Amino acid sequence: MSKFPETFLWGGAVAANQCEGAYCEDGKGLSVQDVLPHGIRGKRTEEPTEENMKLVGIDFYHRYKEDVRLFAEMGFKVFRTSIAWSRIFPRGDESEPNEAGLTFYDDLFDECHKYGIEPLVTISHYETPLYLAEHYNGWTNRKLIGFYENYVRTIFERYKGKVKYWLTFNEINSILHAPFMSGGINTPKEELTEQELYQAAHHELVASALATKIGHEIMPDAKIGCMILSMPTYPLTPNPNDMIQVMEDEHKNYFFGDVHARGVYPGYMKRYFREHEIEIRFESEDEEILKNTVDFISFSYYMSTCATADETKKQQGEGNLLGGVPNPTLKASDWGWQIDPKGLRYTLNMFWDRYQKPLFIVENGLGAADVLIEDENGNKTVEDDYRIQYLHDHLEQVAEAIQDGVDVMGYTSWGCIDVVSASTAELRKRYGYIYVDRNDDGTGTLERYKKKSFYWYKKVIESNGEAL
Repeated sequence: MSKFPETFLWGGAVAANQCEGAYCEDGKGLSVQDVLPHGIRGKRTEEPTEENMKLVGIDFYHRYKEDVRLFAEMGFKVFRTSIAWSRIFPRGDESEPNEAGLTFYDDLFDECHKYGIEPLVTISHYETPLYLAEHYNGWTNRKLIGFYENYVRTIFERYKGKVKYWLTFNEINSILHAPFMSGGINTPKEELTEQELYQAAHHELVASALATKIGHEIMPDAKIGCMILSMPTYPLTPNPNDMIQVMEDEHKNYFFGDVHARGVYPGYMKRYFREHEIEIRFESEDEEILKNTVDFISFSYYMSTCATADETKKQQGEGNLLGGVPNPTLKASDWGWQIDPKGLRYTLNMFWDRYQKPLFIVENGLGAADVLIEDENGNKTVEDDYRIQYLHDHLEQVAEAIQDGVDVMGYTSWGCIDVVSASTAELRKRYGYIYVDRNDDGTGTLERYKKKSFYWYKKVIESNGEAL
């Protein structure tokens, strides 16, 4: 008997801005990603520049049929992607949508259904229209709630028969750490106050709850979830001060899940706001809107981190978006991300105990510098045993969590086909089961090649996890 439920949704995940390319085709407007050639930590440019790998991506916009066929060959039950907001509303504040953009996603979702693959769609995945960033300062401006509402009504009406699973914002808690990429906030991060960041987060939380409400009205059968960047935090030592530090660090992430799942601001956050002189401006309807809670909690999981109250021991983990101290007991990936499969079981249990809502792991994977070789039959491939090991170890822990009684809906590993990295904007950091022949200098044929992990994942899905 499989440890995974019969209904388990196996698949993979990408984001429009990291794979589609075609950045200015068919009426698409610019998004924040089109001026971020070096990822989260790099400086933005005024205009799109040739060095920005995302402008071409992996040309999924023109090659999606080939790619979806490969996903089907692996046996995907679900494919997570996002809609590029600026394909539908090029500036973001128009009243009428761009028909060519809507048609593209019609065709993509039809292609998925042709193979029995359910689309799981992120409404806003780090791709706020650039116009909204430059003219409204992104989510710091309450007007974005109305623009987002117009956008979600448009896509819900259009795709109501085609998309059953929706996510409102990708890694919504990352707005505190990457305000331009995550929240379209044009003010440089170092000039932003916590007041401004949390007010922007409030606008997103209201917009998310509003989307959940509208979604349930337009599509009664749809399931609408939130998406959290999860990074469990362990105490660096057994000192009780470290444990309190862990609690306080975790609260900053749990806050976003708590509002989505419970519909109210938690007491610990009210205390934090009081003590930091942060006053969130609630409009009269906000409290009522926030009561529209999500159907499930989805999250990304790549690594865990440690916390300590001892200032002398605080050191930043390399490649770690949320800060925190590296765990001395764990190995790290080539990009400094600490590898902790058991942290995934722990996270699943924590979220389940806290919310009692179904959970969906929508990102998990290993970024590595793969080497394309020829096998004995002359086929090009990648011997990515390190990726197989990473995914195997994490999926074993998902099975453990299911045995613990956790309701897990599915698993979509990140970058199921190589995509441009969000953190560093390079293609050298590969995640996929499918190798895309494109290099960071822009060379390459864009041909697709199946890695060893392609066949491994196919077996895992075929056996519903028994092959693990």
